[in-house]
Amino acid sequence: MAETITDGNTMMEDTMVEDTEAPSPPPPPAAVSKNGRKAEGNSIFSWIFVLALLGAWTAVGVVWFDIVDYDTVVGTLVPYDIDGDGHLGLEDAKVLLGLKEKPVARETPPHTPVTDTSDEQDVRSDLRREAEPTVAKSEFVNTASSEQDSFNIDSTAADAGLSRLEQEFTPFDPIEDNFDSFPQEENPDTIDTTGELVVEYLPEETEGQSDTTVLYSEQFASQQTGEADPRAPDSTQDMEGANPEPTAESAAEVTQDSTPVLPETTAQSAPQSPQDTTQSNTAEETPTEVTGKKKKPKMFNKFDKTIKSEIDTAEKLRKKGKAEEALRAFEGLVQKYPHSPRSRYGKAQSEDDVAEKLRSNDMLLKAVNSYKDAAELPDAPVALIKAALKRRADRQQFLGRMRGSLATLQLLVQTFPDDIALQNDLGVAYLLIGDNKAAKKVYEEVLVKAPSDGFAKVHYGFILKSENKIAESIPYLREGLESEAAGTDDGRFYFHLGDALQRVGDQSAYEWYERGHKRGHFASVWQRSLYNVNGLRAQPWWTAKETGYTDLVKTLERNWITIRDEALSVMNASSGLFVAEDENLREKGDWGQFTLWQQGRKVASSCRSVPKTCALLDRYPEATSCKRGQIKFSVMQPGTHVWPHTGPTNCRLRMHLGLVIPRDGCRIRCTDHTRGWEEGKVLIFDDSFEHEVWQDADSYRLIFIVDVWHPELSQTQRQTLSPI
Repeated sequence: MAETITDGNTMMEDTMVEDTEAPSPPPPPAAVSKNGRKAEGNSIFSWIFVLALLGAWTAVGVVWFDIVDYDTVVGTLVPYDIDGDGHLGLEDAKVLLGLKEKPVARETPPHTPVTDTSDEQDVRSDLRREAEPTVAKSEFVNTASSEQDSFNIDSTAADAGLSRLEQEFTPFDPIEDNFDSFPQEENPDTIDTTGELVVEYLPEETEGQSDTTVLYSEQFASQQTGEADPRAPDSTQDMEGANPEPTAESAAEVTQDSTPVLPETTAQSAPQSPQDTTQSNTAEETPTEVTGKKKKPKMFNKFDKTIKSEIDTAEKLRKKGKAEEALRAFEGLVQKYPHSPRSRYGKAQSEDDVAEKLRSNDMLLKAVNSYKDAAELPDAPVALIKAALKRRADRQQFLGRMRGSLATLQLLVQTFPDDIALQNDLGVAYLLIGDNKAAKKVYEEVLVKAPSDGFAKVHYGFILKSENKIAESIPYLREGLESEAAGTDDGRFYFHLGDALQRVGDQSAYEWYERGHKRGHFASVWQRSLYNVNGLRAQPWWTAKETGYTDLVKTLERNWITIRDEALSVMNASSGLFVAEDENLREKGDWGQFTLWQQGRKVASSCRSVPKTCALLDRYPEATSCKRGQIKFSVMQPGTHVWPHTGPTNCRLRMHLGLVIPRDGCRIRCTDHTRGWEEGKVLIFDDSFEHEVWQDADSYRLIFIVDVWHPELSQTQRQTLSPI
């Protein structure tokens, strides 16, 4: 129908035209109303339209004002829904008025989707039954395509059900951080967690510098040979300023240290914890063994699980090596959720990563403090507390903050008293500050709880040997190494077991040296130095020409009498300037030394006593700048025997100038070659090889020792290598 509105009166024009050939009769004259206006024809269609409008507005009012419960009566309208479209409309009215035939509806049975016998389809079928709407299908559905359409609808419903379950279900959180595991694995670009601990003015009072000293802090690095992979330069970086701090660390303390790059040096690994096989930023979350299966620690508390997706997004950046982006992301999370332990822990890890990338001690100190903040938050998971504090202690050690690390480990042991690994770490911390007595007590307690703990055994044996309890130390060192427990495969323990066996006359010492060599701790059975540079020429004895330091050698030999006389003047003085050797290298006898240069630094007070000698040496930087050596006088009395020993590094050669040499009875062995001194002549040897000294003469022996840089070291290496 079409309608036209005129003067406020509604006029209905019938648009239905009957198919007839007869012309239409003329319309009757229009009626006139009382008001003089033309009357309009009021057909049934007008009334139906009005009633429809009234009905619609009435329905709106009923629903809007909740007058009638629509759901209870909607079913009663179904008989009037002729076309089956779910509502009363124009087409329904046409059928009611007889203007259109009523279609005969033929109900069809509900479609049954094709099923699968698999378990997965059974689950999906169950989900479909829960999600599928119960709507009866009518004849108007295209039966040719109804099966496919129904399958699509059912699949969608099932997928929707799966989606809802996935959103509602929070699975156990697998911790992404693979701890240790500084490595951390191990990412080859990480900080050199294996850097040597630099100890200023190490006592080096030996004739052929020995590393048998048992101050653990002086042997902070695990030993590697001089044949480490030259393709891994980052493993040789030394953080400067790594000196033990005199007092406990303040949380706000900031370092100003820089980090030199030493691509020529070998890796020196830090002391291994019993459970650590690598050193890295993720080295603390080591999975625990549970009935043969690895169970990852729970690092998320209840709140952190609600923001896990945000944490995971930031963590993915960190794992992809985007340290700066990860740090910004975690900083945002900490600002947004300041009470989230996992966010703060992620921030600390990211700061740790950035510190490695930028070689920044300042950034690493921020990470140290952030680990502490994460562990101190309320509701922090136990696993997170342990991981954060362990990494904090490790990074404090790396920065040389030994007492701060000790305090952290003491807290860990108090918090987790049954954790043997933490007690072992605490013992190492005591050793690093030189408190062997406290370390010994810790390892005695560990061995009571765990008598077969290999890590505790090697360290306990190490301490016994430092107390000169040689025979007692051997079984602990041997059994600890034989256990092959984590943290025992360390060159120091092979070194000291072999040394102890040598001192009791047991030739199996060389079998252990051979094992250490095969495991890569020693360059050879003879050359057992522990702080090495790759690729340097290695031979026990050298000539002046081979060293390239012929001018220095000639100067020493031409001026030997002047040097001797100044040394004798010091010996004759009552000032006691010669200091007795105190490194436990002597089997018997007396051995004193008077030092002029130590670790590349002149001892001014000593040089005032021997000014001519020091003036001669000032011209030769290959000697005076040698930070891994000394220049000193050495006097040895009759009846002295020095145990076989090796120096700490292959970075130097040692010159001996004979000053007062008895006719018979004085000799030195280096590897399997034995020689004697001559007055006014220089002997040159590499003291990283095993050497031994006998003084069986009737009078004292006096020599002048001058250490020089290995001639194959570059100037950059000489400038950047840490002192020993």
